[in-house]
Amino acid sequence: MPFAHPVRSAVLLVAGAVLVAGCGAGGPASPSGGKGPATGGSGDAAGPVALDNCGQRVEVPTPPRRAVALDQGSAEILLSLGLADRMVGTATWTDPVLKGLEKANAGVPRLAERYPSFEKVLDAEPDFVSASFLYTLGEGGVATRERFAKLGVPTYLSPADCVGKDNSGDGDGVRTTPLTMDTVYGEVRDLARIFGVPERGEKLVGELRARVDKAKAGADFGGASVLYWFSDSQGPYMAGCCGAPGIVSGVLGVKNVFDDTKEEWPQINWETVADRDPDVLVIADLTRKAQSAESAAKKIEFLESHPVTRNMTAVRKKRYVTLSGQAMNPTIRTVEGIEQLAAALRTHGLTR
Repeated sequence: MPFAHPVRSAVLLVAGAVLVAGCGAGGPASPSGGKGPATGGSGDAAGPVALDNCGQRVEVPTPPRRAVALDQGSAEILLSLGLADRMVGTATWTDPVLKGLEKANAGVPRLAERYPSFEKVLDAEPDFVSASFLYTLGEGGVATRERFAKLGVPTYLSPADCVGKDNSGDGDGVRTTPLTMDTVYGEVRDLARIFGVPERGEKLVGELRARVDKAKAGADFGGASVLYWFSDSQGPYMAGCCGAPGIVSGVLGVKNVFDDTKEEWPQINWETVADRDPDVLVIADLTRKAQSAESAAKKIEFLESHPVTRNMTAVRKKRYVTLSGQAMNPTIRTVEGIEQLAAALRTHGLTR
């Protein structure tokens, strides 16, 4: 998620600059972010669970009763699994909660709109902590996984932010292997198993798969080019080849105009954007107020008034697709992104 870091270098790609080479082929990665499948105690859904997660061994002796989800994506998975009664806190929100989860979410304390302090999380007395992004459970975020472990609190990190991804730089990471929905489905299954409700996980995965199949059925979108803009008008964060927008593009068979960079969310100047001149602009409609032009309305206002962007094909023809920020992050709402972009491409007549 762009601007996950409070301080980030803002080096823009200049017009005409050569972007990083496109995604190379790679072998399949474990959807759990570890070496091999998760293993539990006796196989009892309510028994102890142990699994390898993003390079760490996670051991949960009993299903959590006081969980804290430190990122919206993780929170929405737990809520979708019907686990609101076992949650004592959430944090780091970019959007309104997923439709249908409003009532369940209203009963869970929101510890902070962005990152809560470590002390604030501990005040909730959690017995399990989950997060969507490595930074959240790292130095500069809420706290490291090691700090929670010293207090006997197991943590789980979304494998979508570690499988086939290098987070060692200053930005939002570089994909070494394209992300797929299988990794997101693996996260759903892991969390369902940890909480002793594996059947709910399988049901949710089945529903998500069915929605993907329905969204792409009966249409060929291969002639369309697309740009994904997450945030900031001064140093705009655009999607690279291989994160959640890459899933959307791959499922629908469209071309991301910046699929020649493996950076998750590179900052690219407007001259370079205009030069790529995509058919459709997919823009995040954020409710947070961390950067300039967070809402879709502000983004469109900028695009239609800026001298470099107002003559772009998509701007002149008003080919905008507005998505929640979470639909452009690797979460269960990536499916929402697939559905909405497919519908918009049909509406704009961009089918073969």
